[in-house]
Amino acid sequence: MSIVEKIIRNNIRNLVPYSTARDEYSGEQAVFLDANENPFYTGVNRYPDPSQSKLKVKISQIKNISYERIFLGNGSDEAMDLLIRAFCEPGIDNVVSIKPTYGMYKVLADIHDTEFREVLLTGEYQLDKEALLKVADLNSTLLFINSPNNPTSNSFYHEDIVYLLDNFEGIVVLDEAYIDFSQQRSFMDSLDNYPNLVILQTFSKAWGMAGIRLGMAFASRDIISVMSRIKYPYNINKLTQKFALQKLDEESEKNAWVKMILEQRNILRLKLMKLEIVREVLPSDSNFLMVRFDQAKEIFNYLINRKIIVRDRSKAALCDGCLRITVGTEEENKALLKALQDYKS
Repeated sequence: MSIVEKIIRNNIRNLVPYSTARDEYSGEQAVFLDANENPFYTGVNRYPDPSQSKLKVKISQIKNISYERIFLGNGSDEAMDLLIRAFCEPGIDNVVSIKPTYGMYKVLADIHDTEFREVLLTGEYQLDKEALLKVADLNSTLLFINSPNNPTSNSFYHEDIVYLLDNFEGIVVLDEAYIDFSQQRSFMDSLDNYPNLVILQTFSKAWGMAGIRLGMAFASRDIISVMSRIKYPYNINKLTQKFALQKLDEESEKNAWVKMILEQRNILRLKLMKLEIVREVLPSDSNFLMVRFDQAKEIFNYLINRKIIVRDRSKAALCDGCLRITVGTEEENKALLKALQDYKS
């Protein structure tokens, strides 16, 4: 029995998906009188391609993965939501994850009346893999791991993720939103080895397209088929598809941005470590730094008054006194450092 057959909800298994007019005809040159659209051209008077065919073909070439193993969502959050909706029976099944991590995993589980079981990271901010397996039971259908992790900014050991893939009996959802900034390699090459693996990536970070809300999921054909059957019919609008197609032809620019961000991350980290008000700068494998201050709350408010906005994460587990600082441009980073140098307790 496949992992999908084992854990899919019965109502999802039996669902007859909605069929759009554009599902029934996929050509472009035609007289379209099928979808009750406004016939007068505005550039967006026609519904978008519900399958995002051109965009998926382009992504398949960049990622070296077949078209049928790609799901595109309204941000990665849509993919997370659909996975819980498809594989977690409300009030019965549960989701396992880590603490601290990206907060939407728990929010989505709560929305779907699904128990959320958290396991604290180790003192070195690594996975406690045995504890994660220990809290799981026969109703644990999904395991969410964010690597590199938000907010701790580090990647988890490759072998620990492999161990969980080998031993967790549900689907492992590996969120690689920050993988472009990491020294660890992506698990994309491992998809063929693990039918229980879903990889999430995004256009919001390295690609500089946070504003268009476009996320990617890569998995087996079976899992992608389930997600595609239950998504909203036109979940990716025409403007988003068009803009993303244009930017995907500019991969060299994306790579240049990543290089500059990594250079600035290293400079910013070294200079922050020299400030007396800084207790610790956590090692980073992402496009942000977690910085522990002696007076985190006061410094957070001080920076706001200087119109420099960072994220206060001091209430998150293991993050006492920490502010999360995104790596900006050279000028933005200099403005931050100047403000911190001027701070008086």
